[in-house]
Amino acid sequence: MQIFYAPGIKGDDFILDENESKHSVRALRMSKGDPVRLIDGTGNLYEGIITDPDPKGCRIKVQKIIQGFERRDYSLHIAISPLKNPERFDWFVEKSVELGIDEITPLICRNSEKRSIRQERVNNLIISAMKQSLKAKMTRLNTPEDFTHFIARERRGRLMIAHCNHSMERRRIADIYKKGENAVILIGPEGDFSNEEVITAVEKGYVPVHLGMARLRTETAGIAACHSIYFLNQ
Repeated sequence: MQIFYAPGIKGDDFILDENESKHSVRALRMSKGDPVRLIDGTGNLYEGIITDPDPKGCRIKVQKIIQGFERRDYSLHIAISPLKNPERFDWFVEKSVELGIDEITPLICRNSEKRSIRQERVNNLIISAMKQSLKAKMTRLNTPEDFTHFIARERRGRLMIAHCNHSMERRRIADIYKKGENAVILIGPEGDFSNEEVITAVEKGYVPVHLGMARLRTETAGIAACHSIYFLNQ
């Protein structure tokens, strides 16, 4: 059954926006009576049928609502440095959404080579990944934030900073994280966090962790951290 994004849906009648309408009617050749699923980005899944296959505004009759679809009892927030190659950051976003992530903050660190992201493009990737993996709650994409400002904010849950400095004590995520806890994980740039950044984060309550013995690229480290939390909650 095809899935479409329907933000702001209310009642039992909804008209898809023009992009989703064109995709459903012209690309997928859907017609009146065809079953569809809708996700609203707030956690609800809707099932319905097409009543008017208009490529400018495809009308859907909602027949069933599943509230809190696949709701988790924990939240995951990963703050990760933007990458010089934006396609690698896009890959991280896409795969982390598929696994299940609640919030992403582009983290501007001392060694970050890039200090911005294409916000609209990344949000579109999030929506596409939501539909692909049948996620009803939209991952929140924050604007880029300076490392110092980010760690100064009060955060709930288990706070972790993943870095590659073997001379500093690090622990496995599995040794400090408990199933059901909220998690905030910091992932550094290609040049890693500076020692000063790690020390400052520890002073703010972040626990240093490692993601195995291999030295991972930033985007791979982000996925490894995301999968660790996903796996520990199964």
